[in-house]
Formats: sequence, structure tokens, C-alpha cells
Amino acid sequence: MRKAFRKPGEQPEILIVTEKLLTGYDAPILYAMYLDKPMRDHVLLQAIARVNRPYEDADGRRKTNGLIVDFVGIFDKLERALAFDSQEVQGVVEGLEVLKERFKQLMERGCAEFLTLSGGVGGDKAAEAILLYFRDREQREAFYAYFRELEALYEILSPDPFLRPFLDDYQQLVEMYRLLRSAYEPHVPVEKSFLRKTAEIVQQHTATQAVHEPKATYEIGAGALLALLQEQRADTVKVFNLLKELYRLVEAKGNEQPHLIPIGERAEAIRRRFEEQQLSSEEALRELDELVHQLQQAETERKQSQLSQEAFAVEWWLRIHKQLPAEQAQTIAKALEPLLQQYPHWKTSAKQERELRKALYQALRNAQVKGFVAWTGEILDWLRKLA
Repeated sequence: MRKAFRKPGEQPEILIVTEKLLTGYDAPILYAMYLDKPMRDHVLLQAIARVNRPYEDADGRRKTNGLIVDFVGIFDKLERALAFDSQEVQGVVEGLEVLKERFKQLMERGCAEFLTLSGGVGGDKAAEAILLYFRDREQREAFYAYFRELEALYEILSPDPFLRPFLDDYQQLVEMYRLLRSAYEPHVPVEKSFLRKTAEIVQQHTATQAVHEPKATYEIGAGALLALLQEQRADTVKVFNLLKELYRLVEAKGNEQPHLIPIGERAEAIRRRFEEQQLSSEEALRELDELVHQLQQAETERKQSQLSQEAFAVEWWLRIHKQLPAEQAQTIAKALEPLLQQYPHWKTSAKQERELRKALYQALRNAQVKGFVAWTGEILDWLRKLA
């Protein structure tokens, strides 16, 4: 029973204990403890420690704190119950009144500092203002840290009536956090990052329309991306929608269609330059427009090409990263094709790699590539990354 209790989703979900498990039991998933007997000193401190363990698992379940419900009034005279130096127990346990005051302070800061960013407008304009304001990574990280503390307090206090005046503003902060994580960190499964009670708010109320949250059945490809380009939306919002869709496309199809990988790498470079404010929204959108049309061209040419997946991927790597004309990139890819077949174990055989490298030197020289030695190393390094 003790072992099963440590595992999420298994019975039992409640244990009634008297002595042993209060001081020596390790179950990080344990969230709530109901105290119904007097305790003091080390026994009390160790009992508190049973629920004061952070917990996170692969399914997105996360616990930042524990909850202790005191039925016998121990915490009314905590200093007497814990006869230690005050610094030893500082931060171990805090009463709800302290947490309510901290939540109120954080909400006041959120209303003054973050909820005013939209300037009173809604929709795309609000999203654009928020996304531009948080282009700086340090500002985003500071907001994320702020929100995580606020969310942890909400998790403890809900459903206390104290929260009612704050709910609308809290929901707006949740939407802001969701928008930023969705836009700037598309690799993060944002829905799983919320604590349970905030996740319920997201499911019931939040509908961030500015940055797309496509369903699993949503068809991604050049056609869908071209449709995004044509939408009547703010440039900044279109930039993030396109970046997110390009990321999803490479994640979903990159292994079976490796020519998508250099397109994804170029999209990531655009995202990084945009985030570092080297590109305006208009400039980023223009580069993404060009990239989407390259993707469309790649999809068309892949259907007609006789090259292997690897050789065709190298052709598009040369076109995108080295800015080679299509004819020259195709010539190199065609020369590479029989070499990859001739040296199929070059990734694991040092001898085959040497022979492939020499043959590729010659192919690049024949294609009049300057710096062919460095290019050969780059091409082989890139091919090693392919599954």
C-alpha cells in the first residue's frame, strides 16, 4: 500500500497514519496533510517535510508546495511548537493569511505592470503589443518567474472566496502567459505546464486566438502556411503563427522528409534575429514569406525528383544555407547520390568516411565551389544529424 500510494493515479489516494509514516516516509507526490493530533519539535518538522517536496513527472503533473490543514491549532502557536532558532524554520511553513497578502501584492503588480500593456485594445492589437514588449528574453523570464509564483499561490488558495475579486485579472494573466509560451517556446507543451487548478481555468475559459493552437488533425504544409500569410492579421501575430507552424511541420515530418530540416533551421534563425530585435515584424514576415515559397517549391520538386531523401535534403541545404543557385545545388546533389550508395557505412567506418570525403572534394571542385574543403566538412556534419 505504501508503494502504491507513491504512484500517481493508483489507489489508495488517502492514507491515515499515526506514527511511522509521519517521519520516515518519502512520497514526493503527497500534496495534503490533515493534522489531527498534537506534535512538537522534530516530529512536527519532519511531518511537515512529508508534503514539502516539489514533484514533476513526464505527464506534466507538477507540485510546487504542500498543503497542511491543521485541525488542532498547532500553527496558532507555531513558535512554541517548533522550539528551534527562527532561521531554521523560516520558510518551512506559512499561514494562509501570509499567502493571501502575497497573492494580493502580486496581483497588484500584475495589473499595474502587465495588464496595461495592451493599451486597452483587444484581439490582434493586444497580442501584438504583448509579443513585442516581451521580445527581450530577460523580460520574458522575469514574467515567467512572476507567473509561476502567482500560480503556485492560486493553487494553494483556490477555491477560497478571497480570490473572487481577482479572478478576471488572474485569467488575463493566464492568457498572457499562455500566449508568450506558445509564441516564443513552441517546443514547450504549454498546456501541460499549468498547475491543476489553473489548467481548469484554461480549459473552461481561455481561448487565445491570436497565436494558433492547431489540433492534431490540422494539415500542415506549404498550403496551410500560404493561407496564414494571406490572413488579415497584425504582422507580429502572423510572424509567430508562421514560426510555430514551421516548427510543427519539421517536428512532424522532418524524419521522413529531411529536406524540411534546413527550412526549419532557417526559420529558427529568423526567429532568433526577430527576438534579438535585429529584424522588424515587417522584415521577419518578408523573410518568412520567401521561406514559405521555398517550401512550396521544395514540395513540388520532391515529387518529381529521382534523388534519395538524403541527397535531396543536401540540395536544399545548399540552396537555403549556402544560397546556391538551384542548378548548381542539384549538380552537387546528383554527384553525391552515388557516393552515398558507394559508402553506405561512412558514419561508422573511418575508412569509408575518408573515401567519401575525398570523392566529395572532387565533386565540389567540379562544381566550382570555392572553399570546397570546409564545405565538405559542413555537408558531412549536417548529414550526421539526419536520422
